[in-house]
Amino acid sequence: MTPAPASHPVAHHGSHIPHEDERLAWLALTLTPKLGPRRILKAIERIGSATRVLGLRLTDLEGLHFPAESAQCIAEGRALSLAGEERMAIATLGGSFLCHADEAYPERLREIFDPPPVLWVRGNADVLQQPAIAVVGTRHPTPYGASMAEMLSRDLAQRGLIILSGMARGIDTCAHKGALAAGKPNIAIWGTGIDVVYPKENHSLAEKIVASGGAVLSEFPLGTFPSPPNFPRRNRILSGISVGVLVVEAAEYSGTRITARCALEQNRDVYAVPGNVTNKNSWGPNTLIKQGAKLTATWEDVWEDLPSQVRTELESRLEQKAGLASNDTPAASLFREEPPQPHEARLLSILRPDEALQIDEIMERLEAELSSSEVFTALFELELTGRIRQLPGKHYVRCL
Repeated sequence: MTPAPASHPVAHHGSHIPHEDERLAWLALTLTPKLGPRRILKAIERIGSATRVLGLRLTDLEGLHFPAESAQCIAEGRALSLAGEERMAIATLGGSFLCHADEAYPERLREIFDPPPVLWVRGNADVLQQPAIAVVGTRHPTPYGASMAEMLSRDLAQRGLIILSGMARGIDTCAHKGALAAGKPNIAIWGTGIDVVYPKENHSLAEKIVASGGAVLSEFPLGTFPSPPNFPRRNRILSGISVGVLVVEAAEYSGTRITARCALEQNRDVYAVPGNVTNKNSWGPNTLIKQGAKLTATWEDVWEDLPSQVRTELESRLEQKAGLASNDTPAASLFREEPPQPHEARLLSILRPDEALQIDEIMERLEAELSSSEVFTALFELELTGRIRQLPGKHYVRCL
């Protein structure tokens, strides 16, 4: 069981807005070497404020069971100096930071065992308060897994849920793209500083997330580069902010398992997309389903299982948007309203969502029925309508 939110220090819920000196003190403690979240939160709870902790004498700091290096850094004023430099660097970047005492700090994140004392943010911090779902999975998805992640993220985003993910290669990237395809904001939670894009090829994706009204979020200071221990630690934030975690594809030993375990420990719902039992990436979600996770094939499977207050809030927002059904892009579906042309239908019949076919193999299978020009025309039309997708090397898969 997780501790009740009330056990954490510093009043919030609008009871007061911390003075800028207090916010800077939170940042200073976070930047102090060898001080973890729990130690910082307990110290502030005991002393009454972050500013007072910074003002303690060396012996008093050691009395809080601070490591000697940490106590000296604070007592000598180095922690406060580091915080001042960090605040200036954040402002130069165009970002911001939230401390645990801020009203804008994500409310659900306060509930977990070790919430980050400070969050670095680039983009719209207001989006952190909205109901969200984390979509996670393998960095090496099958075409089926990639399509499902993008489709479900798009459909859920259209209905007001904020999509969260880690912006890693694979399922994470597909989740962010799905939310962007719906024209909705989403959140990327990094295991690096908010100024260090990882992986580098997702730089444009990060910019689109910020431009769409979403946010990039991290508990790590600026300049923090990718380090393996950072990512498992980051995963507790992914599940902590969300109302639930959706697992699409994950092998037996993966970071996704850590996120799912965090979700269970934090009393969050876990959803899983079933997969082909012969594929190693199906081990994670299929095992979670056996253990009680909600089997998820469409957005309705998530929607009907949301906490009632969350669903009511989202439905109220949807009702306030007049003309939503006519103005928004329709939800992705396994079925298309307009039937394909005969040549297109024949091509679709040999393509699968979970296995790519190379162009030469497609030509060989259809050479007795269609000419090469007819195949190329059908491929072009099907790609335009979103029924199929081209992968590197002229490989094609059917979209869900």
